[in-house]
Amino acid sequence: MKRILLVGRNGQVGRELRRTLAPLGEVIAVDREALDLAREDDIRMILRTIRPGIVVNAAAYTAVDQAEAEPELAVAINGLAPGVMAEEARRQGALLVHYSTDYVFDGAKSGPYTEDDLPNPLNVYGRSKLAGEKAIRDSGCRHLIFRTSWVYGRHGRNFLRTIQRLARTKEELAIVDDQIGAPTWSRMIAEATALALRSDQDSGLYHMSSAGQTSWHGFARAILEAQGWSGRLLPIPAREYPLPAQRPANSTLDNGKLAAVLGLALPDWRGALDLCLADE
Repeated sequence: MKRILLVGRNGQVGRELRRTLAPLGEVIAVDREALDLAREDDIRMILRTIRPGIVVNAAAYTAVDQAEAEPELAVAINGLAPGVMAEEARRQGALLVHYSTDYVFDGAKSGPYTEDDLPNPLNVYGRSKLAGEKAIRDSGCRHLIFRTSWVYGRHGRNFLRTIQRLARTKEELAIVDDQIGAPTWSRMIAEATALALRSDQDSGLYHMSSAGQTSWHGFARAILEAQGWSGRLLPIPAREYPLPAQRPANSTLDNGKLAAVLGLALPDWRGALDLCLADE
């Protein structure tokens, strides 16, 4: 049984990974209180103490808009910390699993992005995550990097829970309709990760998101229809809902490599949402 260090145990994906990784080995899961990713020495100490065979980094600075005001902290957690984990993983012969984002792309492409497309992030968050990817690849460690998109779940701060909360008090909602992507349930990411760890592939970059695509407005409509909300849902362009961080207009990901190499395919976003909403 391998020893698995899970970083970010209380995040959206981390919560699910605690369950899906359990059959694969001894899981030692830590949160931000046990490991401050902004402190390089703390990262090195915990990896040298635990000496895991697999490190799964499900922690990140995910406040996309706040990152514009805290670029150094975002880069420390999303860019530098993964590089330190990678260096330690290489020294110990461990495999590092890391999650990145669709926001490494600028959204100018008309179709889904492949792993071979050139990243060009529009915001601090995307740049910090891209830096983390590069640091891992440059380290020479065995690694699996999974880029995912529009992550949601039953816990934490995410679009699903925000819409459900607003629907309890609002009779009208205006949601952006000119940005498209693939809402991806955190449990699907965790389950696919566990399956990937059973494969023979040690290193690589893969896109891992739900099949299909929709807009934020379409995602909200599906959520609201499922709970029988009777209010008015308005589509608006992104320019009418300005935020500190610019988002890509198109952040859909091509998951063909994940299927071809690892034999994995996440379900369509609508079907996954139905499963999530039915889960108690």
